[in-house]
Amino acid sequence: MKNIVKTFAILFLSVTYSCNAQQLVETPNDANKLKINEQQFINKTLNNLLKEIKPEIKFAYGTTEYPSFFSFRFISSEEQKQHKIGRKLIGLYVYVKEPLDWKFEQRPKGKEYQWTKEDLEKYGNLTVIRIKVIERIED
Repeated sequence: MKNIVKTFAILFLSVTYSCNAQQLVETPNDANKLKINEQQFINKTLNNLLKEIKPEIKFAYGTTEYPSFFSFRFISSEEQKQHKIGRKLIGLYVYVKEPLDWKFEQRPKGKEYQWTKEDLEKYGNLTVIRIKVIERIED
């Protein structure tokens, strides 16, 4: 009986761990899953949401107005300038409760739109209040 309980406990823990290991957003096209599962992230930290995103965020911008929000993209500003008909552009907008201290002019020259580890440390504990995903096809 003890062996059966141990076996089920190990099986349960391994299944639970493997289910949690996969991120919600595996590709940029999965960004809508964040909106669908928005309630899972509301009143949680930005860090919590960003852990669920596997693709690299290549463009980030913070808006300091009320409500404050971050705009994230999975393509860089250089890639965006290269107009490609039929390409899907995905914008992820994450609104936060606290005011942002995002000073564009104080960001490193040439890297103003890059999301960095320093940004994650500085803004990771902000509270998510809304998620918006906008998709558009270039024409």
